[in-house]
Amino acid sequence: MNILILNGPNMNLLGKRETSIYGTTSYEDLCKIINDYACKKSVNVTFIQSNIEGELINHLQATMNNNIDAVIFNAAGYTHTSVALRDCIKAINTKVVEVHMSNILKREIFRHRDLIKGVCVKRIMGKGINSYLEAIDYILENESNFKNK
Repeated sequence: MNILILNGPNMNLLGKRETSIYGTTSYEDLCKIINDYACKKSVNVTFIQSNIEGELINHLQATMNNNIDAVIFNAAGYTHTSVALRDCIKAINTKVVEVHMSNILKREIFRHRDLIKGVCVKRIMGKGINSYLEAIDYILENESNFKNK
C-alpha cells in the first residue's frame, strides 16, 4: 500500500505556531512518527507539504498516474476556502481521507465550513497526530476500496 501524506499551508510551522492547539511536535517529528507507524504496518508513505494551493492540486492530480493507492490530506486553511481543491479531489480516481489535528467544529465559526468533506471518503479530526495514524488504519481496514488502478 502506497499512501501520499499531503499537508497544506502552515503545517511546516508545527511546533512553532499555536502550540496550545497543535502541540509542540515539529513537522519533521510528525513525519517521523507517521513514517515509523506506517513501516510497522508495511505501508509506504510519501510526505509533501506546500503552502501553495496550485501545488497541492498538482500533487493530487499526479496520484492518478503514479503508484499512489490513497491520500491522507490535511488541507489546513484551504479546507474552508478552496473550491479548486474540492473539484480536484472529486475529479481524481484516488480516494482521499481528510485529516485535521484539531477539531475544526470546536474552533472559530469560519472553520466549521468544510468544502472538501463531501468529496473525501472519510474525515478524521481532533486527535492530534493520531488523526494521521487512524487514517492509515482506516485505509488498511478498507484496503480493497483504496487500490488506485
